[in-house]
Amino acid sequence: MDLQQIFDNTDFVHASGTKEELQVAEYLKTQCENMGVASRIEGFRVAMGEIETAHLYADGEEVTCKAFTCCGSGVAEGELYYMPGTDPVSIAGAKDKIVLMDTQGVGFFVYQDLMKAGAKAILFQYGNLHYPQQDIDQRDLRKVVVGEERKVLCAMIHCSDGVKLVKNNVKTIRLEVEQREYDGESHNVIAELPGKKEEWIVLTAHYDTTSLSHGAYDNMSGCAGLLGIMEYMKDKERNYGLRFVFCGSEERGLLGSKAYVEDHEAELEKIVFNINLDMIGTYMGKFIACASAEEKLAHYISYMAAETGFPVAAETGVYSSDSTPFADKGIPAVSFARLAGGTVAPIHCRYDVKEVMSMEQLQKDIDFLILFTDRFTNAAVCPVKREIPEDVKKQLDEYLFRKRKEA
Repeated sequence: MDLQQIFDNTDFVHASGTKEELQVAEYLKTQCENMGVASRIEGFRVAMGEIETAHLYADGEEVTCKAFTCCGSGVAEGELYYMPGTDPVSIAGAKDKIVLMDTQGVGFFVYQDLMKAGAKAILFQYGNLHYPQQDIDQRDLRKVVVGEERKVLCAMIHCSDGVKLVKNNVKTIRLEVEQREYDGESHNVIAELPGKKEEWIVLTAHYDTTSLSHGAYDNMSGCAGLLGIMEYMKDKERNYGLRFVFCGSEERGLLGSKAYVEDHEAELEKIVFNINLDMIGTYMGKFIACASAEEKLAHYISYMAAETGFPVAAETGVYSSDSTPFADKGIPAVSFARLAGGTVAPIHCRYDVKEVMSMEQLQKDIDFLILFTDRFTNAAVCPVKREIPEDVKKQLDEYLFRKRKEA
């Protein structure tokens, strides 16, 4: 398999719900079929927004911004309130204010707290004060964050402008947004290699990007990993079947994997294990495994690392990727990643491009993952119990906003 060609052929932004995302889905489907593996594309709904106008004024002077999609339309005007913390005292100061946060987004509980406190609108910050580019990422106000609360206008500004707002002691902010909200469609690509058993191991990797990124590292690398495993396994006998799911819209809250487990609810009892790949194959970085399963899976991976001489830092927990919806359904799951520092392979920005990838390291990562997958698919009995430990369940509840994270 020509790994480099995969990155060459997907070297463009392909964000959730766009025609470019569908283009990459069709490309991945073709790659599966070229190996003789039957595949299909399954669509699912995603909330979309087309920003028609967005203007932000600070004491009458316009500041460049990008309004969040799906946050509604209208005008919000009020006193600026810079809120670096999310403690109760800080939240209380948001009443009737336009809130400026240090973050690029907001979670469920903080949003709920801000709405109860009476915030009028929220401004977020993106970028690096010392980078030459003044990029601003396009984000969305997610339904999972809003819940049953009201929507307020949200916008992203560059962090250099955020500093100016605070430094210049800006008093009044006015945010004007007009957008068209509509139902869009994203897609999962599914391919199967049946086994002797009627049970399956599901392998996942997302293929969508954020609005500025070409997504080479995050996460065409994981998709290349799935294709590499598929190529190796396609002509071999298997005990457990292998189902490959290339997930769309992961960057907007794991929407593809969530759609998969919801749309295939009746089949989940036949899934014994999930292997997820999210960011591998960079020149530098530590290879990790995060197991949402009984602790012995992490020990098993550590044993394999020692046996093969391939270093892996394995632990139990919840990884922010497409393994999480499977674990939440009681299916043991593991995410593999090679975590490079942001100075080497930054993600969610214009610098996530094919040049950060090492084809040599990517092949080494894939070789280890092939060995791991081969052992599991040919096991007499799946080595991992189909249950999720209580401590991992607690982490899932916190990650999925069912419980507030303990301080």
